[in-house]
Amino acid sequence: MALWGGRFSSETRNEVTQYSESISFDQRLFRHDIAGSKAHVKMLAARKIIPAATADAIRAELDRIQKRIESGDFRYDIAMEDIHMHIESALIDALGAEGARVHSARSRNDQVALDIRLYLRDEIDFLLTEIRHFQRALVEQAAANPRAILPGFTHLQHAQVVLFAHHMLAYVEMLDRDAERLSDCRKRINVMPLGSGALAGSTLPIDREMVAAELGFDRVTRNSMDAVADRDFAIELANALAIFAMHTSRLSEDLILWCSQEFDFVELDDAFCTGSSLMPQKKNPDVCELTRGKTARVYGDLTALLTMCKGLPLTYNRDLQEDKVALFDALDTVKMILKVYPPMIETMKIKPERMRAAASDPALMATDLAEKLVELGVPFRSAHHRVGAYVKYCREHGLKLNEASLDQMRETIPEATEEFLTLFDPDASVAKRDITGATGFNQVARQIAYWQERLA
Repeated sequence: MALWGGRFSSETRNEVTQYSESISFDQRLFRHDIAGSKAHVKMLAARKIIPAATADAIRAELDRIQKRIESGDFRYDIAMEDIHMHIESALIDALGAEGARVHSARSRNDQVALDIRLYLRDEIDFLLTEIRHFQRALVEQAAANPRAILPGFTHLQHAQVVLFAHHMLAYVEMLDRDAERLSDCRKRINVMPLGSGALAGSTLPIDREMVAAELGFDRVTRNSMDAVADRDFAIELANALAIFAMHTSRLSEDLILWCSQEFDFVELDDAFCTGSSLMPQKKNPDVCELTRGKTARVYGDLTALLTMCKGLPLTYNRDLQEDKVALFDALDTVKMILKVYPPMIETMKIKPERMRAAASDPALMATDLAEKLVELGVPFRSAHHRVGAYVKYCREHGLKLNEASLDQMRETIPEATEEFLTLFDPDASVAKRDITGATGFNQVARQIAYWQERLA
């Protein structure tokens, strides 16, 4: 009979047992379940709700159970549903009725809410460390190629020249916002629900603040109904993970384009690519493509959590057991991304000569002409129109922008001087963008130094 089966007169059908078990996925919470139980019984003894000797025996047996699980010497049975029942049953098997005292003033509702918060705290701490590794890999590539120039794109069309390092640092900024979101989410995770019971708290004189301090929580939850029904923190984390995945998917798309023969700006190491079963010459950026697909999967996990919670009345409902399926999948997927991307970026080979060849298209410096006119006092819209007319003139006459003579340029840009003919150098174009946040050599060097110091 299940630990909750006292009022039932018949056994649960096997199909229902299989349908309702969660041990297949929540067993990863065993360390956090044990940590929560050890803190709980320590408090129960301090409040004289259970004998101190019982608390000591339970804590010692919990340590033994943890060692058994870690060594693989622990049997799981779906009839016991979840990790919480497994550990409590093991306690009772070892200590008899005294082991059953562990569940005093506690429900599985607040117990699982505690366990998942403890688990997510650790997961976020790990993710933050790995994101910093990812950022360092991008900064190292930027620092190793400080003068590599390539075309920047809008609408996937050539726009203006930018530094490759500046492009890498754009993703460093995205990852930094990801880290900020995770850190901020951790604050709302780090609130302790234990002591809320099934939904209404307990009549026993427990000390919730003592348990919170023991487990490193910032505070306890203020409303017992909200405490057991709340999964906002899980949804918020899944949202942060989805945004992170979106950022890596965008980086992946850049790399996929850059690896193509049409661009040929970078080459990924063979260790991160695969071949074709038919075409011997192929080298495919499969890791990047898989990341685009896995990003959709993380989006699905977020959608599953939102949909699961949208119609639930207060308080706890068994639907919430499914939160862990989506949450664990999103976490595992993001951790796989973070495992493979830093070494892939670190070993990526840059082809600055190919980048520069593409960046030497004089059309990329058209805006420089317009801004030179602005320096001479021409309103920008007028300058934009004149340079646009010059671009049209060159197209109609089969000329690149830097191939026209000064007289030809003056047909559409009457203010043009000899200096205008020198504005088609990509290095000079980059160098002049010497304002905060821009792609100028000096500015990017400062940003590289900033990130190197911050990520040291």
